[in-house]
Amino acid sequence: MKADPTKIPNVKQAVPFFMVTDIDASVRFYVDGLGFRVVNEWRPEQRGGRLQWCWLQLGDAAIMLQEFWKDGRPGGAPEGPLGQGVSVCFQCMDAIAIYHELIARSIDASRPFVGNNLWVTSMRDPDGYKLDFESPADAPEGTVYSGQPR
Repeated sequence: MKADPTKIPNVKQAVPFFMVTDIDASVRFYVDGLGFRVVNEWRPEQRGGRLQWCWLQLGDAAIMLQEFWKDGRPGGAPEGPLGQGVSVCFQCMDAIAIYHELIARSIDASRPFVGNNLWVTSMRDPDGYKLDFESPADAPEGTVYSGQPR
């Protein structure tokens, strides 16, 4: 099937959907640590109004979180690490500024380096999902940021 270049694309956004083991800890990490805000949530009455799912937004980026649930209570996560082999790359204006913000909020972010012509700082969320914040670089490939956390 050939794409029609005059047709407006129907797809608007890709939103990662992370299944998590402790949604309260994950929301704290993303909201208090990374600066996301909760824009939608689901708290089913049959589960005591407890948060089950949420949509989080940071600028134009979004993620969804949902807690594993089995037999009427939290549980049912698969064996082994979650998110293995997957990275979510957030494209931003200034990854070094984000690095400083994260360190100030006690988030264990990696020292920025240049890879693929991008400054990259990375961290893992409470369930081990890898998150990269990236911005265009004006330094040579492999350069490691030498500035001190503020």
